[in-house]
Amino acid sequence: MNARSNRPAMGIATETTFENKQLYRQFLESFDKGLGETMETAASEIFAATATTEASHPINAAPDGNGYISSVILPISEAFEGLTRQNYVVTGGEYLGSEWVTSTGYFHGHFKRPLCGIPPSGKLAFLRFGEFHRMEDGKIVESYVFLGFAELIIALGLWPLELQGYEGVVPGPATHDGIVIGPSDPAQSRSTADLVEDMLKQLTTEDQSWRPYWDDRMVWYGPGGLGSYATVDAFAEFQSPFEDTFEGWGDGKDAGVTGVGSNCKVGDGDYAFLCGWPQITGVHVKSFLGLEPTGKRVFMRDCDWWRCADGKIIENWCMLDIPHLLLQLGYDLFAQISEQTQ
Repeated sequence: MNARSNRPAMGIATETTFENKQLYRQFLESFDKGLGETMETAASEIFAATATTEASHPINAAPDGNGYISSVILPISEAFEGLTRQNYVVTGGEYLGSEWVTSTGYFHGHFKRPLCGIPPSGKLAFLRFGEFHRMEDGKIVESYVFLGFAELIIALGLWPLELQGYEGVVPGPATHDGIVIGPSDPAQSRSTADLVEDMLKQLTTEDQSWRPYWDDRMVWYGPGGLGSYATVDAFAEFQSPFEDTFEGWGDGKDAGVTGVGSNCKVGDGDYAFLCGWPQITGVHVKSFLGLEPTGKRVFMRDCDWWRCADGKIIENWCMLDIPHLLLQLGYDLFAQISEQTQ
């Protein structure tokens, strides 16, 4: 049996989701005013006083309460002069009794000061983001924030490892309808959720049983280091070797591992999303980005947003905390960057 086959079904958007998305959109609109009193007020209104925040390495765990602002947003705003937030997808839904909202897109601005040890370019720079917030009674109580540090390092010409696919700023949905704020049709949400979940169950199969779920013109917008691919054939040329790089894919239960899986996964209209902190685990058995096999078990912080059309998946935005993964393999990406730029 495929290690991914025994999984709970995705959830879907609900009436409560619609209410939460309205509150979340109001918060996101505060970014249009810049970071100041408007932002601080909006954050205090939507984040619970005890809210927890985890973010990509090297941020990792942020302080409770205002950690999303103090440890994630403020450092980016200090590094990127004229910080602007561009949301590609905003959606939400319920999974195993918990309500979530999520968004992905880019922060951009004039990269004037260092960010987490990454030296500034003195030019326009883009930082991809993805965030997932669990909400209770109209408040955010738990957050996971993915930041495309690897993509930024690659764009600066400082990447010290191998590269594979296209690297660069990726677009939002081709249909320009990723801001799913209104209520969605439950039947459509369920159809999307089941399509994506059924595809996920077929990953790591030797015969690439996942292929029929994708439109032939699909695009996978992958994380820095792994790259992006257009058409199902081009994606397969990446996906199968990547699957072979790690042994024992899945939640690791067969190896006695616990705590690995989805924090949330939901269908909302034509869109679906997933986040796990960590989502999957496997043992490093083949070269990865030029790093020889270590035999170490790694845990991957992973997330995705999918757009479906005519019964197929056609676009997929995937983020993976690559620096955190490399650190588990004994490679400190940020230390390497520091040495290169001294």
